[in-house]
Amino acid sequence: MLMETIQAKDEVIMKLSRQLSDCEDNPSSQSGITNSSMSSSTNKELQELDKLKDNLQGYKTQNKFLNKEILELSALRRNAEARERELMAKYSSLEAKLCQIESKYLILLQEMKTPVCSEERSPTRDVIAQLLEDALKVDSSEQPEQAFFKPHLVSEYDIYGFQTVPEDDEEEKLVAKVRALDLKSISLTENKEISTGVKWENYFASTMNREMVRIPELKNLIRAGIPHDHRSKMWKWCINLHVKKFKDGTDPGYFQTLLQNALEKQNPASKQIELDLLRTLPNNKHYSSPTSEGIQKLRNVLLAFSWRNPDIGYCQGLNRLVAIALLYLEQEDAFWCLVTIVEVFMPRDYYTKTLLGSQVDQRVFKDLMSEKLPRLHAHFEQYKVDYTLITFNWFLVIFVDSVVSDILFKIWDSFLYEGPKVIFRFALALFKYKEEDILKLQDSMSIFKYLRYFTRTILDARKLISIAFGDLNPFPLRQIRNRRTYHLEKVRLELTELEAIREDFLRERETNVEKRDLISDDEEDN
Repeated sequence: MLMETIQAKDEVIMKLSRQLSDCEDNPSSQSGITNSSMSSSTNKELQELDKLKDNLQGYKTQNKFLNKEILELSALRRNAEARERELMAKYSSLEAKLCQIESKYLILLQEMKTPVCSEERSPTRDVIAQLLEDALKVDSSEQPEQAFFKPHLVSEYDIYGFQTVPEDDEEEKLVAKVRALDLKSISLTENKEISTGVKWENYFASTMNREMVRIPELKNLIRAGIPHDHRSKMWKWCINLHVKKFKDGTDPGYFQTLLQNALEKQNPASKQIELDLLRTLPNNKHYSSPTSEGIQKLRNVLLAFSWRNPDIGYCQGLNRLVAIALLYLEQEDAFWCLVTIVEVFMPRDYYTKTLLGSQVDQRVFKDLMSEKLPRLHAHFEQYKVDYTLITFNWFLVIFVDSVVSDILFKIWDSFLYEGPKVIFRFALALFKYKEEDILKLQDSMSIFKYLRYFTRTILDARKLISIAFGDLNPFPLRQIRNRRTYHLEKVRLELTELEAIREDFLRERETNVEKRDLISDDEEDN
């Protein structure tokens, strides 16, 4: 309002100034006018001029005063904004600390709930039971009017649709609630620094009038994690980079044609696909029941892919890859995402019946463990722990169901941009993150038990990413390729020897009457 008032007054000043200028420019004498009339008009003009000068001075003084007031108000506004930012940062810090305290409080309650050898229920145990019940509630519209303790409520599902707190096992519910509180604490702490979203907005603004290309700035942004709102766009762009040569050679409607063929003609993979649909991600609301929206999309993508790749058809693990892709992509884009993973990123025979490529990668990973984490590798060797029994699934389904969802999608961001080397980086980073804890374990049973769940206790995505892309350097792709080639020959030779042993067994069984009742593992499976 002050600015508008000043502008109006400026316009009046300009108008008066022009009138004054016109008056000064008029000639002092004109033909046909008497001296007396000239004198009277001159006096009038001088009076008018004095009046205009007084008005002008008044407006200048008023303008100066208003400008000073605007500057003071701006300074007050800036101070208020600075105070608000400080208070918000303090609030976030306090809320993060409160989440940490609640997390420890839950663990303490569980410890105190340990059964006592007495049938009598003490008031203390009742209070602890009530506190635990209150603490494990998920976010809902109906809140109890009275409760011993009202902690932070955790939403039933996260932004990706994964269940945050399981329904059945109370022990698991407690662990999941603790994990959710710790995650919230980490996210609140991270929000105090410059937002990743701001960096992405700046990047998109800089590429508004040109196509995105692979540059170091984009790689660093993706490694830090793509924001939820931009992930669909970026995943689609990454996939198109890798499968452009395939897509250019196909006709329009290629995906629909594959799907139609798979539905109308006899497809050997369809039975196994149907069996696995509901086992895919039962803890995600998009795939939890036959009527869930994701189930039909998942079926369509898997059927179309099985028709494109009859030598693979369907392999357990492909369903989880597609399910994750469908959380951000449309069906056709999810199909090309699966093509990217199976046909571009991974070696041949990675998802075939023998899982040859997967076996080779486990041997390559063992080599990298001995090189990058020699103490931990020696510790596993000492206690004869075969950690590849755990890591095999990490590689096969790109960490699905192995890490918390926030970390999972950050791994997938980098994986879809850079390729399979990212899997090796993060697999090593997970072990390095918990290296000291694992080294404290002194028997094979406790080590193996810890390895089965330790990845879900890792919550700090920033620290894990720093280890994967910082502490583990250098990490040349050429080294992985060379080791894959070396181990591929060894595994093929071993499989050939096993096949020879199997054939010898079958021949001996046919010739030896006593051994005719024996059957091989393959025959038993069939």
